[in-house]
Amino acid sequence: MDGYKHIEHCIGTYIAAHYHHPVEIGVGKNPDAARCVHDAGVSIRATDIRPCLLPDWLSFSRDDIFLPDLSCYAGADVLYAIRPAEEMIPPLIALARNLDCDLVVYHLGFESYGNGGKITDCGVPLHYYYRCSQNPSKSVD
Repeated sequence: MDGYKHIEHCIGTYIAAHYHHPVEIGVGKNPDAARCVHDAGVSIRATDIRPCLLPDWLSFSRDDIFLPDLSCYAGADVLYAIRPAEEMIPPLIALARNLDCDLVVYHLGFESYGNGGKITDCGVPLHYYYRCSQNPSKSVD
């Protein structure tokens, strides 16, 4: 498995193994990570600012992360984004705090935001910028 497909496979497999109600933000035209989550039997939702033609198994909502409709994310235990623009990170953190769910981000190359959060290696580096406060052992410093 090469390049981007390897990245999406690693992320999707990790999310499916650790969460029950994930939402991928900024899915665009690439539902490959969501496919891994779905194939593992985990219900998955996705959002994007633009309309997207996606498979029927993927629940999709059009939403702007800068003015989020909280109903699109209700019940999420993790928000994750793959290669989001840097300016999306602060509103993603704010949304995760508001929902009190984990936020996991995969960046291109050596990009990161602020101190980079807590990094977890699942075959690719994932940045935890927020961890749910309901589980103190999961806090990010």
